[in-house]
Formats: sequence, structure tokens, C-alpha cells
Amino acid sequence: MAAAAAGSSKWEWMAEVEEKLSEADASVEVSGWWRHSIYRVPACIKDLNPKAYRPQAVSLGPFHHGDERLRPMEEHKRRALRHLLRRTGRPLREFAAAVEEVAEELHGAYRGLDAVAAEWCGGDDEGGAKFLEMMVVDGCFLLEVMRAAGAASGGNFVGGDYAPNDPIFSRHGVLYVVPYIRRDMLMLENQLPLLLLAKLLTVEAAKPANDDTVNRMVLRFLSPSPPLPPAGAGLGLHPLDVFRRSMLHGPYHTPENTTHHAPASDMDIIRPATDLHEAGVRFKKSATDSLHDIRFRRGVLSMPAMSIDDATQCTLLNMMAFERLHAGTGNDVTAYVFFMDNILRTAKDVALLDSTGIIQNAIGSDEAVAALFHGAVPSDAVIEPENALLAVHRRANAHCRRPWNVWRASIARTTYFRSPTSVVTFVAASIVVLMIVVQTIFTVVSFYKG
Repeated sequence: MAAAAAGSSKWEWMAEVEEKLSEADASVEVSGWWRHSIYRVPACIKDLNPKAYRPQAVSLGPFHHGDERLRPMEEHKRRALRHLLRRTGRPLREFAAAVEEVAEELHGAYRGLDAVAAEWCGGDDEGGAKFLEMMVVDGCFLLEVMRAAGAASGGNFVGGDYAPNDPIFSRHGVLYVVPYIRRDMLMLENQLPLLLLAKLLTVEAAKPANDDTVNRMVLRFLSPSPPLPPAGAGLGLHPLDVFRRSMLHGPYHTPENTTHHAPASDMDIIRPATDLHEAGVRFKKSATDSLHDIRFRRGVLSMPAMSIDDATQCTLLNMMAFERLHAGTGNDVTAYVFFMDNILRTAKDVALLDSTGIIQNAIGSDEAVAALFHGAVPSDAVIEPENALLAVHRRANAHCRRPWNVWRASIARTTYFRSPTSVVTFVAASIVVLMIVVQTIFTVVSFYKG
């Protein structure tokens, strides 16, 4: 009998595969992938810098819910919910009902959610209730935090119903605690779908929330003076998606005769800023702060200003992870970071771009800025061959390969010409030698004519 049981179990996996095969529907599988927009960062990415993907102050959504390190904020979440309910006069049941209408869509936004914890399993009534509770509590908390930050800048508090010494929602809390919440909001594993916020705002205002209003509310909180997304762009997927799109507004400035599909090679990787400068390239701050506003034209490399602070690398890494995991997003941020990693090889490169206003260093040394970009580019980084920024690599390098610019760069690298005084002396001596040569020629010609 034992042998028969063993033989039966030997084929169980085949029966399971065949059962799934009969149930398979390609269209359902495709639609399932498109629903996902919030991901667990895989170990192959996370292990390079684990802290960059782990929230430090608050859990938003299910992936870090219950983390003991973040538990202190749970009390403030419940308190924020009570304040919102008291101020709006709307019953909690209305908010819960509105979120429940889109619970399946919210659940589907998180890829691999059921595998993370059985408590979030949408098919279980208890699990579904816990997921609904978490969405309402986290969503209302986030709305209150964003309002507190906006109101505190004007000396007020949200609705005037928070104490002036409130640890989170006072001016003190906005100054000392909210920056950590803001950073956590830009971590890929710590996202809330903006559909959730739209539903909560709809109940609160008793009218449908406008997509543009939701996008701008989130963006104003994440960035002090962001370029607002164009009207009609549609509701963002989550805060990280909206913030990323705000950095990529407008098209690339691509010359008409540029071919995007040429394969990259070692010659296509742009040279460090100091090498470009020695070859006669001038650097100029672009008119906008869009990462698309990078161009090389007539020896001038225009680049957007970038403020570098303690949160920069973390934010860039999470946007790059999102590009890597979410099909159809493109990899424009990854291409930009790859570009900057190559152009900022040393502290001297950073100092050069700092002097033109392209780099605004808020983390200290120039070495730290260069190291920040080096640490953000994994060894297996992939740039899509049609990315327009590769054309800038090629055009800048083509400029440096022209004979005059090669000669100029070799002269600039000579130790003798490193100081301005040496250059002036060289030019003056060259002029004197040239005058002597010209005078000699005239003397010889006059002698033969005489």
C-alpha cells in the first residue's frame, strides 16, 4: 500500500501542471501582469544596498506592514484617521465601502502579495477585511501628512484640530519627522496606489476626485517646486510613479540626423567632464530641470540642474528598480544615472559641473557626489538601445575625436600648461616666434628683389 501511495504522489506534480494548463487563458495572464505596479525588489538588486529599499519611519501598504521597527507610527496612523473622520463628519463606513469597491484592483497592484503573507489573501474573508482596514488607515494617514506639510508652511495646522506640539502634524513634526516619511514614500516596496487616495478624497468631498488634483497634491508634497504634470495625463500609479514622471517632462532634444538604434560600444560611453572640458566642450545649465533636457550642440553640453542631498541615491535607486520591474515604463532615469556616473568620475569632474550650476552639492564633499553615482549603477545596468540619451554620448565623443580637439586636449593635459600664467606665456612666446619668422621672410624677399 505504501508503494502504491508513493507511486501516486510521484505523478501528482504532473496532474497539477496539466490542470493549470487546461485552465490557462493567455488574455487573463496578460491582464494580470498589467495590473501590477508595486513590487518586491528582488535580492539581485536589493543586496547591493539593502537600506535604500527599506522604510525607516512608516510602512505604507502591505509589504512592510507589521515591521517592529515601524510599529511606533501605527498609533499616529489611527490618530490621523480619527482626526479626519471628526473634521469631515463622514462615517468610517463610507470610506471603507468606497475602498472596498476597488479592493480587487488595489490588491492586484501588489505583485506577489499572497506569497508575502497569507493574511492578505484576497479570497479569505478575514484576509480581505485586514487588507481593507490597512488601505483605509494608511491612505487617510497619508492624506493628513500631506495636508500638514502644506499647512505648516503657512504657519497653520490641518483644519486647526492638531495640537501645536503634536509630534507629527505640527510645524515641529513637519520639520523633523515628515522628511523621513517623505523619503519612505519614494520607496518602491512602500507605495500606495493613487486610486486609493482618489477614492478617499471622493468620499471626503462628496464628489469625484479629479485625477490631476490627486497627482498635484502628491507631487507638491514630494517636491517643493515641482514641474506640475500636464492636465489630462491620467491618474498616476503611485507616488513614486508621479515623482518619476515629473522628472521626465517634455521630449528629448534629439537631432534629426541621429540614429537611435546603433548598438552601444565602448566608444559610445561619454568621457569624464574634465576630459570633455580639455577638448573644448563648454557646459551649460539647461532651461528646465527635466532629465530629458540634455543635449550636445556645437561644442556645448546642456544639462539640467540636479540638487544632490542625502536622499538622492535612495530615490534614484528606487526609480531605477521600478523601471527594471515594470514593463513599458522605459529606463530614462537609469540612462541618466549611467550618463552621470560616466561624466562624474572624480571630484574634479563634480567641481567643474558645480561651478556651472549643474550640480548643487548639499551632501558635502565632491568625492561623495561622485561616489553617490558610482554606487547607484549596478554592473549589469542595461540601457535600451533606442534611448535618445545615447545620441548625446556619441555626439560628445565625436567632437572629442576631431583632430583639432585631440591636439587641444593633449596640450591641456601637459603639465606645463596647467596654470593660466603658463598658457599666457606660451601664447606670447608663440606670437614672438611668429613675428620673427614673418620678419625673416620679408627680409629674404627684399634682399632678392634688391
